[in-house]
Amino acid sequence: MKGNVRILITDVVMPDMGGRDLAMKVAELLPGTPILFMSGYTDDAVVHNGVIDEGMPFLQKSFTPRALAKKVREIPGRR
Repeated sequence: MKGNVRILITDVVMPDMGGRDLAMKVAELLPGTPILFMSGYTDDAVVHNGVIDEGMPFLQKSFTPRALAKKVREIPGRR
């Protein structure tokens, strides 16, 4: 894979492949890549339904560019 991926930002609900599945595939190809999940659903809803695990970096839509930047800076392992 060419290029340098510094962070994966993905929605948790997408057609064909969910964000968690995408994150696992990226982790296989690029171990240690920080991941930020986002959704229009609340973090309680996505955790409660098993879409992502509690404590995973998450940002609820809709958000401002400032909120996105703040959340990205908070992610452990961010490069």
